Amino acid sequence: MNANKTIVKIMGTGIISLLLNLATLGQDLHFSQFFNAPLTVNPANSGFIPDADYRIGANYRNQWSTIMTVPYKTTSVFADAQLFRDRLENGWLGIGAFLLSDVAGSGSLRSTKVYGSLAYHQMLGFSSLVSAGFNVGWANKRIDGSKLKYPDQFDGKFFDNKLPTTVVLNNSSVSYLDVQAGMNYAYFPQENVYINAGYSIHHVNRPKETFFSDNAPESRIPMRHIGFVNAILKVSPTIIINPNVYFTTQARATELVLGLNANYNLGGFGEKQLVAGAYYRLGDAIVPMVGLEIGTIRLSFSYDVTLSRLNQYNGYRGATEFSLMKKGFYPDNVERVTLCPKF
Repeated sequence: MNANKTIVKIMGTGIISLLLNLATLGQDLHFSQFFNAPLTVNPANSGFIPDADYRIGANYRNQWSTIMTVPYKTTSVFADAQLFRDRLENGWLGIGAFLLSDVAGSGSLRSTKVYGSLAYHQMLGFSSLVSAGFNVGWANKRIDGSKLKYPDQFDGKFFDNKLPTTVVLNNSSVSYLDVQAGMNYAYFPQENVYINAGYSIHHVNRPKETFFSDNAPESRIPMRHIGFVNAILKVSPTIIINPNVYFTTQARATELVLGLNANYNLGGFGEKQLVAGAYYRLGDAIVPMVGLEIGTIRLSFSYDVTLSRLNQYNGYRGATEFSLMKKGFYPDNVERVTLCPKF
């Protein structure tokens, strides 16, 4: 009985490994802490910073380490800033850049993406703001086919990549130009209320991405649509809550995430804040998070607890994720009024 269970587990793990490797070809990289990776969500977020003039950040995600020989590891670094805030009437430019790097599964599928973004932000009266932006990037994916295992290499007990296979990879590396566009709207009727919504389209130019024949119709990346709504609400002198709703769809795959995090003022004017919250990814996982904000630096940690049937293989252990972000004002703008609630 134990031997049969072992074989079933090996088969399940092998099949999952193959499916996840192939599925990754058509799915974008993402973070559970999407609110801490603003430029990967929407290019109009470049310079869309209600409580600072600039920000820099980094994100790291380690996923499925319990079922993959080589777990999925995703790293991102980004920076954006506001320009001409005092030169354009009631508006400013936002510039930004980010780098995404990912290593996925036993096939060593590696992704590298570099983007630069530009956005324009325009105040509408004293209580709202509209923004539009785009980014252009270079992307590369490469794979080591010798490390992959295919269904026709299963010998009845194990997957053996030394056995012949009918699967043929035409290329081991692909590169392409990628374009994304988006817009945002923010409403802040009073100092304790800030509401923000945005929409973006990724892969507007439908670039080709395939390790097989370039003529295959499925070689073009389907456009990805992302929409989000969030709010920053000061509910007491010591608590600010930040509810978020995030939805994305691509190639018939959808993802809905909702939840909130709260900042608790540990003293003074918010120089030290405790951050805690939880999110739910519909049909997949619950994501508790905790963090600490000291001065202009914020560090947060989250953990994906798998609720889907995949928990039979990973024991509910989905992914760990870290985020580090620093915000600041230019030297001559330290007295600038922020658009969102603060302590």
